[in-house]
Amino acid sequence: MNYPNTQLFIDGQWRDAADGRTLAVLNPANGREIGRVAHAGTPDLDAALEAAKKGFETWRDLAPVERGRIMRRAAVLMRERAADIARVLTQEQGKPLAEAKGEAMAAADIIEWFADEGPRVYGRIVPSRGNPALRQLVLKDPVGPVAAFTPWNFPINQVVRKVGAALASGCSMLVKAAEETPAAPAALIRAFADAGLPPGVLGLVYGNPAQISAYLIPHPAIRKITFTGSTPVGKQLAALAGQHMKRVTMELGGHAPVIVCEDADIALAVKSAGGAKFRNAGQVCISPTRFLVHRRIAPEFAAELAKHAQGLKVGDGLADGTQMGPLANPRRLTAMTEFTKDAIERGATVLAGGERIGDTGNFWQPTVLSDVPLQAKVFNDEPFGPLAAIRTVETVDEAIAEANRLPYGLAGYAFTRSLKNADLLTRRVEVGMLWINMPAMPSAEMPFGGVKDSGYGSEGGPEALEAYLNVRAIAVMNV
Repeated sequence: MNYPNTQLFIDGQWRDAADGRTLAVLNPANGREIGRVAHAGTPDLDAALEAAKKGFETWRDLAPVERGRIMRRAAVLMRERAADIARVLTQEQGKPLAEAKGEAMAAADIIEWFADEGPRVYGRIVPSRGNPALRQLVLKDPVGPVAAFTPWNFPINQVVRKVGAALASGCSMLVKAAEETPAAPAALIRAFADAGLPPGVLGLVYGNPAQISAYLIPHPAIRKITFTGSTPVGKQLAALAGQHMKRVTMELGGHAPVIVCEDADIALAVKSAGGAKFRNAGQVCISPTRFLVHRRIAPEFAAELAKHAQGLKVGDGLADGTQMGPLANPRRLTAMTEFTKDAIERGATVLAGGERIGDTGNFWQPTVLSDVPLQAKVFNDEPFGPLAAIRTVETVDEAIAEANRLPYGLAGYAFTRSLKNADLLTRRVEVGMLWINMPAMPSAEMPFGGVKDSGYGSEGGPEALEAYLNVRAIAVMNV
């Protein structure tokens, strides 16, 4: 499948920007331009906002069951088109084809779950304190049009989590997706459009991120903001939204600790954490990053993780057998160089990788560093790449203290055979999501979000719908 040029989606129509502007889309495997994406200007945003207002008026009054039927048709289309969507996603983002197809297929599962959950948005009747003529009601209504801002690392997954919850709740949504990876989210939006979604319920724009967010967030038509991205940008957008009393969901940066206890199954830990570490070349907000390994088993664990990294086949995501593709952009190559250089200068040892691969495309070797000091940049700032940093600890308590030292609190991992340790980790590790003795397995029915500087709100489970609902108290006295 050839890579398509991507247009804006406004009021149920695919269209070019009003002024005709476009941006180049590059293939990270070779740096070549593969297509163009429309660049929205103010007239386009105004049209999209007006459409979102009208779309909301239509969608909120549609029965939740009927909304669910349309959403389920979109899920069917995503599954039917998954192979073609995956090739587009790999070309623009770089991840291996199998990962890209998995992302498209998972989107269908997420859509279906939210479609079924929408009819379960219940209010309640509250008995009065004494007057039988008084009826007290609690109603839950959709908050209104939503502005969603999504990143390039999972251009379908990060959009569908927001869209699924918003549509199931009765909201309309205007998505501002990443310019670097525009065609994959457009394919998702197209599935909804082709499923019969009314015009204006779902919109899609691209352009200058700072300008678009500065225009959409204060706009009176928008009643809620949802953002996935870095913590610094998230804080800026949350502050802007707060000035206008807009509700916000923030899924921000992480720096996931991996606690490997003395009694851990080392083979399981390497397989689970290693697979998660190098998935999507480490460009995952919940990627395992800070490996805190008990001193007694650290040499064996480090050697096995390095062996795992060295055995990965790195290449073009479209090539057969590729297990790790390129980084999504040259900025990540620069970051990997800086993180690795800093760690080495501070005394870390390179057990695997540590260098760029070739001079074409954004390829970086899967990297494992041992004996990394706490002062190293990689133990304090999220690397967002295929870099695992290992440090030894003496006790579980020491590991927990280090896991909680940073302001991040998105995801964490732990490996232990002890129920006592598992209980202690469950209660004390300050993260929104913790996986013990397993890789990350987010699902539509479970909350997805962080604590501390990693954000607030959920993009999974029934909690995700609550973020798109107003709760209102109604009292009626029969006279």
